[in-house]
Amino acid sequence: MPSNVSVIVGTQWGDEGKGKIVDLLAESKDYVVRFQGGNNAGHTIVVNGKKYPLHLIPSGVLNPKANCVIANGVIIDLEVLVSEIEMFTKDGVKLAGRLFISDRCHLILPYHKALDLAYENARGKGKLGTTGRGIGPAYSDKASYNGIRIYELKNWDLFVEKFKFQTKIKNEILKTFKVTPININKELEKISELRKIVLPFVTDTFQLLQKAVAQKKNILMEGAQAVMLDLDFSPYPYSTGSNTIPGMVNTGAGIPIQKIGDILGVVKAYTSRVGSGPFPTELTDKLGAELQQKGAEFGTTTGRTRRVGWLDLEAVKFACEVSGVTEIAITKIDILSGLKKIKICVGYELPPSVIARSPERSRRMTKQPNKIPYSSCGYVELEKLTPIYKEFSGWKEDIMKVKNFKDLPKNCQDYIKFIEKFLGIPIKLISTGPKREEYISI
Repeated sequence: MPSNVSVIVGTQWGDEGKGKIVDLLAESKDYVVRFQGGNNAGHTIVVNGKKYPLHLIPSGVLNPKANCVIANGVIIDLEVLVSEIEMFTKDGVKLAGRLFISDRCHLILPYHKALDLAYENARGKGKLGTTGRGIGPAYSDKASYNGIRIYELKNWDLFVEKFKFQTKIKNEILKTFKVTPININKELEKISELRKIVLPFVTDTFQLLQKAVAQKKNILMEGAQAVMLDLDFSPYPYSTGSNTIPGMVNTGAGIPIQKIGDILGVVKAYTSRVGSGPFPTELTDKLGAELQQKGAEFGTTTGRTRRVGWLDLEAVKFACEVSGVTEIAITKIDILSGLKKIKICVGYELPPSVIARSPERSRRMTKQPNKIPYSSCGYVELEKLTPIYKEFSGWKEDIMKVKNFKDLPKNCQDYIKFIEKFLGIPIKLISTGPKREEYISI
């Protein structure tokens, strides 16, 4: 039986344009739910000529019918959340009775952000390229029973007790790294004011979503970051602090896996990533710089210039397999307009010297001894491998106003058809520009 619960997941290193896709699909949804990650996510939507950068509030917020849920798997920076609440309130967007926040959400607190930067600075040349938003330290506290949740925020005396205890411990660590300690009283005053704005939206989101599932409400689960940053399936430690695959819907929102129906994988027509880590198809030449500028590849969260490269279908195929993707949305295809030649990575080859170090791996790959799948790669292999490319002829036409697939330039159609055939998954939507109305539905 078809399910009323669908999931959107990024299939690359984030920044695939998930925010626009969520905004489009939310028009027919009763609930849009964030189920993992924190404000290291940056989902941008453009409606009526206005750009809305979102980090915590679900991207369906501008669709009046859609209720927005921040479920328990999300970690929350109160300042960021309040700034988004105030942004929408100022614009006349109704949030009361539409925005629901789980009291099980863990909090990103000032010492988490300070520790994030301290650890990153201590790594020196081995920096991971974190966003500095305190994501890793907050998840670390959650796993080590040192986290503080919105639940404690509802019980102010309990929150103050825990905050003081944790801050004193963290301040000792910060002093070791020669970082300015957190001023406990100053931060408590600030948090005390922020909680007044947030608490009216706090509810038991588990019961809310269980009821919605039982009533066959249309629910869209909005993933943040992407599969290539998943805590388990990324080239760790170049990862985010949470699991990003659809299985997180169960632990991050309480919706059982068997309730999930369609899983939409969002694929950017080329590849980008923020921060350090291996990037097999990266373009560091003039063409890469042109793609950065034309695609406005600057992080919504950090403002940093994103690294860019050709579409890596070997990695995307792995992401689709591990996520159970049932349909695809292609984004930013318009950015490729004007290129004479376009490449797609369809596989990886390792140098014989690297293969020789692993006899067992060599025996497993008797037909093509130097070809290696993404799943067998760690960050060492990904840094040393050679991408196998298929080249396509480009197109000159501006496609931003095209509304039918058959009206796209033939070379563009061929590019999209190849992606669909390689992945073996139907492409349902093609985004041809940043605005809400700039897309093709198939």
